[in-house]
Amino acid sequence: MSHAARRLAVAGIATVLATTGLAACGANEAQEGGGDGEGATIALLLPESKTTRYEAFDRPLFEAKVAELCSECSVDYYNADQDEAKQDEQVDSAIGKGADVVVLDPVNGDGATGMVQAVQDSGAPVIAYDRFIDGADYYMSFDNVTVGEKQAEALVEAVGGKGDILMLNGAPSDPNAAQFKEGAHNVIDESGLNVLAEYDNPDWSPDNAQQWTSDQLAKNRPADIAGVYAANDGQAGGVISAFTGAGVAPQGVPPVTGQDAELAGIQRIVAGEQQMTVYKPIKIEAETAAEVAVQLATGEDVEAPDEYEGIASYIFDPIVVTQDNVMDTVVADGFYSVADICTGAYAKACSAAGIE
Repeated sequence: MSHAARRLAVAGIATVLATTGLAACGANEAQEGGGDGEGATIALLLPESKTTRYEAFDRPLFEAKVAELCSECSVDYYNADQDEAKQDEQVDSAIGKGADVVVLDPVNGDGATGMVQAVQDSGAPVIAYDRFIDGADYYMSFDNVTVGEKQAEALVEAVGGKGDILMLNGAPSDPNAAQFKEGAHNVIDESGLNVLAEYDNPDWSPDNAQQWTSDQLAKNRPADIAGVYAANDGQAGGVISAFTGAGVAPQGVPPVTGQDAELAGIQRIVAGEQQMTVYKPIKIEAETAAEVAVQLATGEDVEAPDEYEGIASYIFDPIVVTQDNVMDTVVADGFYSVADICTGAYAKACSAAGIE
């Protein structure tokens, strides 16, 4: 993501929402005043379910916020299962059901412009959610280049700034993946690290990540790999499984990065098996999307605080999570409880890390 886009600090979100008229009372007042969106339908289209965040967090947080702000609004939900053609059909279905606002997280951002045009031709605005779509009315996401930079900085520091590494990026069809990759290379290419091999994972699949890493370990001794850049926690899990399958003890796996703060990733960090993850407070993103959607559905004007590629935008800051700050980040935010993290085999590791 271009650093020309102003980043919206997480800590300042309440102020931003208040100044842009997105507070709950504003939406309720519009509803009580008989705005145009009475009984409106808001379509939410998410791209896939292999990454746990979408079904576990984005969808329920979005739906709950819409219900809180507009009791007469309904959410028409779809998941494309990483199938672009399926998502195109889902957009048509949402239009056919009379969606008043469409919140779209595309399988393929570059290929979604036609979907956006179809929705807009029906008279409904489009919020590009988490992934950029040219021509959308609004866009909200995290500073994705910064995500990649933070991952790479953590890896460079963990390996001492030198050595051979592997790189696993996200799906080529995902515009965010390109930005994570850009940010990572911004740091790695200027460091003393040498990229032995690099893989753009077609659908972010942990299984693909494990197989590819296993293939690399057949060509290179595990001890010769200083670290692994993995663009998300699902792939990080696949990488670690490949190393352990090659006979490396879990705590002997070289530093591996991640993203999304998945529960399994947090547990691996606590246990010393994964170096870090990037926490993107999904609650802020999902609830802001719901607030903007309700405002649009109820006929309110919405002024976004940022701009990206000419689109009115909300850009949030990512947060690095390591073993040292689990309590101050995902636990403090209520994303996970200590009980969620410190279950079963992880109880001892939590105690050793002071997480209890």
